[in-house]
Amino acid sequence: MLIEFREYTCHPGKREAWVNLMQDVIVPFQSSLGVVVLGMWVSETDPNMFYWMRRFENEAARVQIYKAVYESERWKNELLPLVQAHIDRSVIKSTRIIPTSRSVMQ
Repeated sequence: MLIEFREYTCHPGKREAWVNLMQDVIVPFQSSLGVVVLGMWVSETDPNMFYWMRRFENEAARVQIYKAVYESERWKNELLPLVQAHIDRSVIKSTRIIPTSRSVMQ
């Protein structure tokens, strides 16, 4: 299993709208294609920061799901323009992490 911890910088004043878009549209879409979202968070001190984690069974599953999500017509034509309007994609940070044997998040 692998987990992605992703950090996004929202455009100033866009974080609340981004959270709503994620919760109402993007996460349900990605979940319908096999993504398991472990959680979403916002920074307590930085009004532009958003964090989320998603889990994949293995690298092969991640590659397959990425293809299903990011090569879909809905992503390219409908969702990507919305993403670009809310976050600075040039500074996305994605860290792949693997839980230890005693981690409650598996």
